[in-house]
Amino acid sequence: MVAETDPRRREHEELVRTSWVRRLRKIDLSSPRHADKLGYILLTPAVLLIFAILVYPILLSFDLSLQDVGIPRIGEDREPYTLANYQRLFGSAEFWRAAWVSFKLIVVVTSACFAIGLATALLVNQHFKGRTLARLFVALPWAVPEVIAVVIWWWIFDSSFGLMNWLLVNLDLADKPITWLSQPVPAFIVVSVVMIWKGYPFVSIMLLAGLQAIPEDHYQAAKVDGAGPWQRLFWITLPSLLPVFGVTLILVVLWVFRDFAVVFILTGGGPVGATQTLSIMTYEQAFGFFRMGYASAIGMVTLVICVLATRLMVSRMAKSMY
Repeated sequence: MVAETDPRRREHEELVRTSWVRRLRKIDLSSPRHADKLGYILLTPAVLLIFAILVYPILLSFDLSLQDVGIPRIGEDREPYTLANYQRLFGSAEFWRAAWVSFKLIVVVTSACFAIGLATALLVNQHFKGRTLARLFVALPWAVPEVIAVVIWWWIFDSSFGLMNWLLVNLDLADKPITWLSQPVPAFIVVSVVMIWKGYPFVSIMLLAGLQAIPEDHYQAAKVDGAGPWQRLFWITLPSLLPVFGVTLILVVLWVFRDFAVVFILTGGGPVGATQTLSIMTYEQAFGFFRMGYASAIGMVTLVICVLATRLMVSRMAKSMY
């Protein structure tokens, strides 16, 4: 009986496979009727890739955040689910201090980046000799690899051999060398300066692109009506740049909030937590103390903060534009 049924089963499977092939061949994906199907087919690899590199790690981190686990190992029994990591996190003074440092960095760095970026964008948007070279110098800090740039700044602010202390002492602006990276306030200033230097070119490039999209006829009409430079700035330039401002603000805030290399290389989060951000705290708990569950809880809270902040900025931007 088995010998008789096997050929029949194979024959049936071959018929089913052939019928499916015929059906697929009858579907003309180039026709408008099947355009949606073609779009879904083309999007499937990208969706699977995004799930593999983005969604799955988030789900895994959320799963770890609900377990009191140090270093997870394959084959070990799972720890029971608990909210202990979140309870410990919200009751920790270190977490609230790191959140406050992150908030201060966002306010200081973002404000300075937009002020300097707008000024430089307005400058290099003018017609003058050497404008191309000036634009190159404006974009140069953004093009330098972050780690290399931070190491250079670390040497500049070195307390023993740094260029900054040499200038301050020789110009009689300081009586003795300043230990920039060993005191809370100077360390925060150094981190802010480096992040501003690294971030303002991006703002400048984005705003320059927005400036070049403003029709020149608007400025000519304003000049005919007697509007001065400041009036043209506040009534034509800035309102026209609002969409660019919104997108750039979201990107800069998220960059400052999640940046790791600048703080880690300069201060490592010190001294005494003066520059410890949420990203530095996550790294220390995960790879310094090997508390993967607790670090995952910090990462999930950071993700929620980023999502809420982005949603708030997008909604406010939409209301201001319309």
